[in-house]
Amino acid sequence: MEWRLRQAGIEDAERLALIGGATFLETFAGLLEGDAIVAHCAAEHGAETYRALLGHPDSAAWVAEARTGGAPLGYALVASPKLVQAEPGDIELKRIYSFSRTHGTGLGAALMGRSTAHAEAMGAKRLLLGVFVGNVRALAFYRRHGFEKIGERRFRVGSQDCEDVVLAKPLVGEGR
Repeated sequence: MEWRLRQAGIEDAERLALIGGATFLETFAGLLEGDAIVAHCAAEHGAETYRALLGHPDSAAWVAEARTGGAPLGYALVASPKLVQAEPGDIELKRIYSFSRTHGTGLGAALMGRSTAHAEAMGAKRLLLGVFVGNVRALAFYRRHGFEKIGERRFRVGSQDCEDVVLAKPLVGEGR
């Protein structure tokens, strides 16, 4: 699978929404209630949600597209942190999603590289993220990229309580 990365803008909100909903479904089908997944995706992965995120000056996103045909395959989005563990100077990797057929192609590492470079260029001291405690593959990926656990958070999807691990990666920003 050959892909290319490019900076995403507000005009890419529908692409990010499509990837976000589809990858959430792909990851959590069979783990969470189907109706809860559909409702969660409608609320959290609608195009308007992405327009709002992409319209904020502290946000940046990159979309991966198939080299042939340009279909969206994944994306990463960084923004001001909403995690209770956040400290001044932190930035949050809100989402880094890709279809499973791209796993092992270097896409995840490329998206992480763009996100980290952007955070460092902004002068952030740490890159934070939350990941579902049961997402073993993602947890291993983040550990390989220098993230360490700094806390936990709970959230609901439908009637189910879920738990995220909150991770942080120290950054070496410009001018430090």
